[in-house]
Amino acid sequence: MKPNLSAVAWCCSVAMILVLTSCVPADKPPSAAEETEASSVEPEYTLGSENTHNRWSSAIPPVLTVPSGAIVEIETKEATDGQLTLESTSESMASLDFNPIHPLTGPIYVEGAEAGDVLAVTFHEIEVLNWGWTGIVPGFGFLADEFTDPYLKTVTVEEGQTHIQFSENISIPIVPFPGVIGVAPASEEQLVTIPPRENGGNMDNRYLGVGTTVYLPVYVDGALLSLGDTHAAQGDGEVGGTGLEAPMRIVLEVEVKKGGRVLPEPEYETDDYYAVTAFAESIDGAARKATLFMIDYLVAERGLTRQEAYVLCSLAGDLKISEAVDMPHYLVSMHMPKEIFN
Repeated sequence: MKPNLSAVAWCCSVAMILVLTSCVPADKPPSAAEETEASSVEPEYTLGSENTHNRWSSAIPPVLTVPSGAIVEIETKEATDGQLTLESTSESMASLDFNPIHPLTGPIYVEGAEAGDVLAVTFHEIEVLNWGWTGIVPGFGFLADEFTDPYLKTVTVEEGQTHIQFSENISIPIVPFPGVIGVAPASEEQLVTIPPRENGGNMDNRYLGVGTTVYLPVYVDGALLSLGDTHAAQGDGEVGGTGLEAPMRIVLEVEVKKGGRVLPEPEYETDDYYAVTAFAESIDGAARKATLFMIDYLVAERGLTRQEAYVLCSLAGDLKISEAVDMPHYLVSMHMPKEIFN
């Protein structure tokens, strides 16, 4: 993680941001009110927030084993693993220790999952637990060179609350999702959770909320699913380095998919669109990969030629900068609306 960009790289990244976001309408994640209308399911397994780790490794043993199709209720911690509380002040941001950052609940072993399979994770319920925080960590963020002083804002979140009051005249919808979700890589090395990877990781993709199914490529037996870094609100890119970080209760469903496409990186879908994700060490590179991944999807699943798929990406594909803050690691997603297919 390198918080500062060179002048050339910064200009290129900003130019690419403007290109990617200027011409296409934004898909809207479900609001907290819309999420309450989702059909509830009864959890079959429960996993508390005391079952956490903060590295990616196949050597981390599972804390829960479930069959494919299981409904699991989990709780997550906020991103600092208790370093911040509702009573913390801005001075606390200057002394944050990054070593315990991203406590992830898991791993969950899903029976039947093998390397080459896909693990489908569907979010049925996501509930913010009591409070959240956002702010500026010195030395971290897309504009770390411009904003060098610590800043912290904390808020309480009541049950059923749909917005947080940012200021007297500004309220922000609560749209919760896990900033980090992934499976174990095919390595026993203890990998940090900061960047996005092929196995998922710190994608900070605000569309991975209730009603979304995330498809994760499986690398080891059981998949070893973990998630955390839960955000109650966040814009595309998370440019300041934090969303509204909060502990949460999540009800999700896991299902092993066999015999389909081998996914190079995570993909996801809702009733309205199908989406691919791609990470790279530049926004340009991530956007190129995302376009190629969507072309592969359209050829394999929709029967288009590569030329047709490329043109369709230009006509209807929606590139989104999901992760711009963890330089030099960026995540770009592309959404393809389902309504265009008869």
